[in-house]
Amino acid sequence: MKFIEGGICAVKGVRAGGIKPGKMGLAIIQAEGNAAGVYTRNKVIAAPLVVTREHISKTGRLSGVIVNSGNANAFTGVQGLADARIMASALASKMSVNEEFIGVASTGVVGRKLDTGWITAHIDEVLKSLGEDGDASMKAARSIMTTDTVPKEIAIEMDCGIRIAGIAKGAGMIEPNMGTMLAFVYTDAEVHPDVLQSCLTVAVDKSFNMIVVDGDTSTNDMVLVTATGQSGITPEVSDIQAGLDYVLTELAKMIAVDGEGATKLIESKVTGAATEEDARLVTKAIVRSPLVKTAIFGQDPNWGRIVVAAGYSGANMDPEKISLSFSAGTEVVELVKNGEVVRNDEETLSQLKAIMEEDEIYIITDLGMGDKSATAWGCDLTYDYVRINAEYTT
Repeated sequence: MKFIEGGICAVKGVRAGGIKPGKMGLAIIQAEGNAAGVYTRNKVIAAPLVVTREHISKTGRLSGVIVNSGNANAFTGVQGLADARIMASALASKMSVNEEFIGVASTGVVGRKLDTGWITAHIDEVLKSLGEDGDASMKAARSIMTTDTVPKEIAIEMDCGIRIAGIAKGAGMIEPNMGTMLAFVYTDAEVHPDVLQSCLTVAVDKSFNMIVVDGDTSTNDMVLVTATGQSGITPEVSDIQAGLDYVLTELAKMIAVDGEGATKLIESKVTGAATEEDARLVTKAIVRSPLVKTAIFGQDPNWGRIVVAAGYSGANMDPEKISLSFSAGTEVVELVKNGEVVRNDEETLSQLKAIMEEDEIYIITDLGMGDKSATAWGCDLTYDYVRINAEYTT
């Protein structure tokens, strides 16, 4: 596996483009192939998700995706569904395909009517800008941003010869199942839709479903993958799985570190759990905890908050068996071993504070109950998070 340039346009058969003249943005990605999707578990489901899920379930394929930013088209009732279908129909007409081969996605403010006139008025502009290079991929990635501070994209080439690439957006309202995030992933492998769906579901569960910025699950979350088949290679399922796992995990980490107002990436690894579900419960409780997140932002070595989070996570655990350490770079500070505090003197707390000053912080929690593990990613909780969300619509 190696990194390659070009973003999603590094994949054969993908053309992309986008515009972002202000708060509103519009992206179009053209790629013909088998497709699969994973969507939010929020019971309030945005209209574009309803339409896209319906299309993919019927056809198992996509020819293109149209995405707008600035308005979520969520909690908009019958009109919202009609507007999502207008988006699909408009692109389908321009591409001379059936609208059931078009995916639709939206992101932005919930509860406001979508300005479909703005979208249809700018489709030709985006279509004329479509390209097959890294600049085109970057334009698409930028156009779907809302409170993101940086575009998010990655492309890799597997040893078997296939390419897998993706773009994503997400910075707030993040706790997948999934959180306000969109991701569009492409591969030039030949893959059956059922295999694609299975591999995507597993990969999302390991990646996007293991990040937390603020604990809110959005209405619009969507991850789509399209296999153009233009490499002519039908890889082993294990290769597709490994590639999707890697690409989605890297995109997930980009979202976590770009959390609204964030200054640090937190990686929490839980080992020694009795079950994988227990490991997931504990590690997500740690990166979700406002007390843990604020302690790390303030570089306050109040490590007891992590033990507390593990205790209320709902997982099977014994406080007399837990072990805890922090690390950053080569520096490791062991704090608890088998339920006993190892060190809690001023020197230790000073070392822990120094670790918390780093940009990437690793928390390792061993429950001592079994051999299962899980990893989650999050970020610190800062003053700017409150400011950004207090001023979101103004």
